[in-house]
This record gives sequence, C-alpha cells and structure tokens, in this order.
Amino acid sequence: MIPPGKTIGMLGGGQLGRMFAFDAKRMGYRVITLDKTPHSPMGQVCDEQITGDLDDQDALLELGEKSDVITYEFEHIDVSCVETLEEKGKIVRPSGNVLKITQHRLFEKEFIVHAGIHVAPYEKVETITEFDAAIAKIGFPAIIKTVHGGYDGKGQSVVKDRAQALKVFNSMKGRILVWEKKVPFLKELSVMCVRDLDGNVASYPVSENIHVDNILDTTIVPARISKKCEKEAKKIAETIAIHLDIVGVFCVEMFLLDKDVILVNEIAPRPHNSGHYTMDACAISQFEQQLRAICGLPIGSTQLFSPVVMVNLLGNGKGNRLAGIDKILADPRIHFHLYGKTEAAAKRKMGHITAVAKTVDEALDAAVAARKKLKWIE
Repeated sequence: MIPPGKTIGMLGGGQLGRMFAFDAKRMGYRVITLDKTPHSPMGQVCDEQITGDLDDQDALLELGEKSDVITYEFEHIDVSCVETLEEKGKIVRPSGNVLKITQHRLFEKEFIVHAGIHVAPYEKVETITEFDAAIAKIGFPAIIKTVHGGYDGKGQSVVKDRAQALKVFNSMKGRILVWEKKVPFLKELSVMCVRDLDGNVASYPVSENIHVDNILDTTIVPARISKKCEKEAKKIAETIAIHLDIVGVFCVEMFLLDKDVILVNEIAPRPHNSGHYTMDACAISQFEQQLRAICGLPIGSTQLFSPVVMVNLLGNGKGNRLAGIDKILADPRIHFHLYGKTEAAAKRKMGHITAVAKTVDEALDAAVAARKKLKWIE
C-alpha cells in the first residue's frame, strides 16, 4: 500500500489530472505533474509541476525520482516514456503493457476479439492490396482510422466510396490504418470500471453518450436501455478488466445495435469524460477510485445516488470568460466545473455541468437549460 503522505506522479497536466489532484489532496497525498504547458490545469492545484515534454528524459526521470507511484491522464503518449520509468524500477499504474495495447487501435481490436468480445468488422490497411481487400470484405460506408493518436474524432475519416477512401489512404503516406465498418448504432454507451491490485473489479452504471462533431456533448445516467443490455455492458467491461490485467480506472466505449447487440468501440485506460458525473452523483468519484486502485487501497462503492446528466462546456473562440454562472447556480440541481484553461478555443473542453434530479428526463432538461444560459464573453 502507498499511504497518505506519499507522492503521486502524473504524466500530463490537463483537466483529468486536475480533478484527480483534488481527490488526492483531500486524502492526504502529495501530487506532482509533468506537463509542457506552464501553469497547466493540474499544475494550478497540485504540489509541484515539472514543465517539460513527456518524452524529455531528464524531466521524466525527475518525475520518477520524486514519485512513489506514477499514473497518466491520457493514453496518447509514447509508451517508451512509461517503459523508461518501469525499467528504472518505478511503479506505473496502469502498466506500460496496458498503454501499449490501448493506444494502438489495431492491437486494441485484436485484444478485444481475443477476449471473446465483439467489435465492428475491420481490416488492417497498409498497402494498396490491403486497401482493395478491405473494400471487398467490408465495403462502404466505412471509417478509416490511424492506429495512433485518435480522440475526439481525430485520426479518422468516414468514407462512402472508393474515390473518397483512396484520397484518405494516399494522404496517410504509408501509415498503418484500420478500415472499420460504419455500424448503424442506436446508442453510444460507456462503462467506467475499476480493478485493484488484488483483482477485484467494480463497474459504475452504464452511461448513454451523445456526441456532436465527434466530441462528447452529453452523458445520461442511467442509460435508457434494457436491463439485459445493462448487464451485458457491465460484463463486457469487467471481462476486459481481467484480460487486460489493468490496475486503475478505465472506460469502455460501446455501440448498441438493433436486437440488443453490443460492440466495443475502444478502451480508455484512465478516468474519462463520460465518468465525470460520478463526482456529483455517486458515493465515490472515478478519480478517488483511480487513487485507491493505484495506491493499493480497497476500491469503493460505485453506487449511483440519483439520475444525473452531464453536459460539456466547449469554447467557441469568441471569448474566454463565461457569463451567466450566477443564473445557473440558482438551480440547486446544478453542479458547475471549470478546468482552469485560459483560452476558450473553438471546440476546446473548458468545463462541464452536471444536473442531478429525480428522473433522467428532469436531469436532462435541467442540464440543457443551464448550458443555454451561459455565454462566452471577452
């Protein structure tokens, strides 16, 4: 066990690290982050920030020397950074092996299938021969994805015919790609799950997610799905936890198809945007669960106290301050979170609102209404 008073290191200093730091400090831990942006969202609230790139060997080793356990707040980092720390005998949770699988779309899909879980039909594409084979086997519409660097819709293109697909393929200049069937899903779902050092696993309620322009816009909990689907989604997440041998919190994003068929889309090996509702509506937040798991403490309750809806607050490039906060906080159902970012660039995640209520419909109406009252100003 890594007890309070010890130091937790974080690779990355964004909003996920910031919210993790709040819970870690509350529970008596020191927290240090490595991030290239001075005064990062996490750096503002933790004990120390090392300012540097994540692949800066000197900065990385400094983080390792100052930390008793290290974790990361996003998976799109060079796995060699984690491997360097592990080779120096540092404790990193989740492990470099988990990162290697989940940050590579092809490795991730192969892992999921090997675990006996279904994904959308896909093919590896690197050559023009494989390109033509993917058209023959899967056809259109399809999504062409890079194997690295995909989040919030980045690194992927929807294609409807060979001409479109060839243009994308040629633009990738020989990179390894995944050609995936665009499935006609009814809902997008996710499950936040946690696994501890002893192999104990617990899942939060299933979330129903709505994306706009490939960015998460709204999370509804509990998801408006059948009991059968809810049970199956949790089973899938817990199966992945065991096969992945992960220690920590992770998110499994899924598609719900007709006839209650569930396909896994991807795995995020850390707390997730769709789990932010746990801060205001659950016995223990996803961030405290992450702390507990990586420090060898018992994982806690995942109980949901009430229906809840989270809506993201994105910048629009027309101002960096929010007006209307006083209006939304007059509603006792509303919880308001800002991430400490100075520039509200278009489509940048700046914060979120959660609304807790007696019913999902009431929570959804309250969250949407509150967001409409906010406006970015100079």
